[in-house]
Amino acid sequence: QVQLVESGGGLVQAGGSLRLSCAANGRTFSSYAMGWFRQTAGKEREFVATINRSGTATDYADSVKGRFTISRDNAKNTVYLQMNSLKPDDTAVYYCARSDLASRSVRDYQYWGQGTQVTVSS
Repeated sequence: QVQLVESGGGLVQAGGSLRLSCAANGRTFSSYAMGWFRQTAGKEREFVATINRSGTATDYADSVKGRFTISRDNAKNTVYLQMNSLKPDDTAVYYCARSDLASRSVRDYQYWGQGTQVTVSS
């Protein structure tokens, strides 16, 4: 069974940084694209960033482009989200997910982590 476990969330002041990690079990991590999404209460889950299997291609939501960086370490079965210049609007539960292809669509992801809370204070 695929398991994705996020960590690294917390409370940070505006302008600060956090790095989220998502560890996957199994031996096929490098066969899949990975993505980060976020969700706030009453809103749909929204795309943040995605990375292809080898880590050579990435895509970002316009709202985070230039501030967030997605990366992966296939030897460690882990995907990261480095978040810099955080804003109060970045406050959300952040989820990592696995897909057969790097995509912006929630529907393309088959497995999800439990989420980690990020709170940015003003």
